[in-house]
Amino acid sequence: MGHSHDHHDHGGHHHHTNNKKALLLSFIIITVYMVVEVIGGILTNSLALLSDAGHMLSDAAALGLSFLAITFGAKGSSSSKTFGYQRFEILAAFINGITLIVISLYIFWEAYQRFLNPPEVISSGMLLISTIGLLVNIIAAYILMRGDKDENLNVRSAFLHVIGDMLGSVGAIIAALLIMFFGWSLADPIASIIVAILIIISGFRVTRDSFHILMEGVPGNLKIEDIRNALLNMDEVKNVHDLHVWSITSNFPALSCHLVVEEGTDNQEILKKTNQLLHDTFHLEHTTIQIDEKESSCSENRCN
Repeated sequence: MGHSHDHHDHGGHHHHTNNKKALLLSFIIITVYMVVEVIGGILTNSLALLSDAGHMLSDAAALGLSFLAITFGAKGSSSSKTFGYQRFEILAAFINGITLIVISLYIFWEAYQRFLNPPEVISSGMLLISTIGLLVNIIAAYILMRGDKDENLNVRSAFLHVIGDMLGSVGAIIAALLIMFFGWSLADPIASIIVAILIIISGFRVTRDSFHILMEGVPGNLKIEDIRNALLNMDEVKNVHDLHVWSITSNFPALSCHLVVEEGTDNQEILKKTNQLLHDTFHLEHTTIQIDEKESSCSENRCN
């Protein structure tokens, strides 16, 4: 049985601390402002502000969960959790995605009520609060951009939330101006519906991606057939059984398989070659490979 595992540190400790700081700082800014927006939404009677606050709540949750995920994920492995808490990040993203969908459905319902019966909205207060909201989001997005949003699913989902939030604030600003200058009170529920659509799209994406990882799905950037063919193309390999590729957490793909090789092959040598191939071609570092010299009674996916 061969096993290769280069340290899973991708870019190391520095990124980690950056992400943690970025997430905590954005979390504090957005949570404080969300409270302001809820109070403002109630006082001005604006659904656009309340839906933006709903979005900010999901933001705060995303950021808080991501911060916890990084904190938990950093905890080492134990005898009962051999991968430590690295999956916590994916679980957090999944819960977060479902929450977003629920919030957006509530906003749709509330907006529908307002179309039937448009209430009075205090547009000046609405304009002021949504403008400050936009600035707060720009600051939070800037902080998160300096974290590693391309690598980490959590930082990315938090970043997308904040971008969606910015659009929500822009929507509320436009709605406030329309009400102020044209008395067009329907602008308020329309702006909130646009926000709700943004929320439901990002909620669906985050839920889908995290569900895929929880279901041990093959990472999106890898094709199992390509990997199988690359292994079969090696001179000494006669067959490949039980090939599994999955993600432990975002950017931590793992592979296990059985290789049937020609008799008399140097197993250590073929193991080295295989790991080199998987590493260079598919960026797979966490691999468990079993070398068999005879075909065992295997089906394609199950071995005795």
